[in-house]
Amino acid sequence: MTSKPQPFRLGILDQSPVSAGSSAAEALSNTIDLARHCDRLGYHRYWVAEHHNSNGLAGPAPEILVGQIAAATSQIRVGAGGVMLSHYSPLKVAETFRILEALHPGRIDLGVGRAPGSDPMTMYALANNRQPNAVEAYPAMVEELLGFLNNDLPEDNPFRGKVAAVPAAVGEPPPVWLLASSPDSASFAAHFGLPLSYAHFFGLGDGVAIVDTYRRNFKQSVWFDQPVVSIGVAVICAETDEAAQQLATSVTLWRERGLTGPIPTVQESEGQVGLGAGSAGVPGRKPMVVGSPETVRNQIQSLAQEYRADEVLAVTIVWDHQARVRSYELLAEAFGLETLSVLV
Repeated sequence: MTSKPQPFRLGILDQSPVSAGSSAAEALSNTIDLARHCDRLGYHRYWVAEHHNSNGLAGPAPEILVGQIAAATSQIRVGAGGVMLSHYSPLKVAETFRILEALHPGRIDLGVGRAPGSDPMTMYALANNRQPNAVEAYPAMVEELLGFLNNDLPEDNPFRGKVAAVPAAVGEPPPVWLLASSPDSASFAAHFGLPLSYAHFFGLGDGVAIVDTYRRNFKQSVWFDQPVVSIGVAVICAETDEAAQQLATSVTLWRERGLTGPIPTVQESEGQVGLGAGSAGVPGRKPMVVGSPETVRNQIQSLAQEYRADEVLAVTIVWDHQARVRSYELLAEAFGLETLSVLV
């Protein structure tokens, strides 16, 4: 069942799905439980996402979940995948993650994105004085965030020498990743010399071409001397291909419903899925990786090779929490991850 260690790492992106018949509180509890399992299983990284005004995803505040997960685990890196920077002050984000780094040194990541993580009305509700930041402001916000995190604001920044992010007595600040599902966001990662996390699971463009362009245009920075790439891939793994395909029907139906409402049960999904299990449910969206450990391993290896990825972040959404835990267990076994002897 196991294979030799791969040239890429395995991590998790958890969107804290809410299952039909359960609550958002249970979904958040499940996130903490899954993180403990994945820490024991030997995964490298555990990221949580930011979504607002959603009945199906329970994580609008990843910065809170990051602290809870880091406190409940011992070795896995924990981070936001990511903070939707356009909603917030760069100083506030910098200080939040400097606190997290002070509490959990060497284990915190800060992934940021420019997508709203919500519908347009919610974006206005989140905005200060009902004035959302224009997308054109995003690069300047990233630059200021980096300046506050590293106590090195640009010369022309009005806060330079006057405002500093606290706490000051923190070692190395958490690394900043830029999230992307489009060429523009990837180009910002290249410009700032930052690692790129590409959302293969919902990107609608040619992801491989976007990532290749990022690598060609990467500018060495004080933080990273070469490009680093992770890809987010939707994965459902079970003991057999048939069992995995059955599990996939619920998330396929949820996708067809426009990602609205809680994740339906498999029983509800039977006979209602208009597309084959494992298909995207949205025109142009990449298919999920669905199957037995061998099937899933082969497909992930193929994707990682196409992207030349340094890491694959598995995004698993199914109705049943135990089936989700089992999916990550089988994936860890398939790639030969080293499991801790005790659960911490």
